[in-house]
Amino acid sequence: MLKTIDPLLSPELLFALAAMGHGDRIVLVDANFPGTSVAADTVTGNILRCDADIVSALKAVLTLLPLDTFEPNPAVGMQPVDDPASMPPVVAEMAAVIAAEGFEYSAIGRYDFYDAARESFAVVQTAERRFYGNIILTKGVIPPA
Repeated sequence: MLKTIDPLLSPELLFALAAMGHGDRIVLVDANFPGTSVAADTVTGNILRCDADIVSALKAVLTLLPLDTFEPNPAVGMQPVDDPASMPPVVAEMAAVIAAEGFEYSAIGRYDFYDAARESFAVVQTAERRFYGNIILTKGVIPPA
């Protein structure tokens, strides 16, 4: 345990967040996401765990990770397959967290999400069981003092 660091952030996840550079992406996914197979293609090549629901994990990550202000969509989720325009409750909760950071949530189709996740820095599998609890975050920068 460390002061002021959310206990949901494991040493491995902290290392990944610190090692990421501007423009790198980290993917937070639900328990049903094919995390291990998708993560095999990422920079780190393995799956990270965060045994919490997606909203708690997202909030914890955003205590340390600045979102990219140069990127038009630094927080991208997965559209529901059966109704791409819908916003399930878990997605609405994630969108509210992103809005509180001053950004807009956007979403892409399932297979586009999988492809984007494969090109990320790391994949973090959460314990979220609600469908579509998946989001890709693009790391921004912290300006000089």
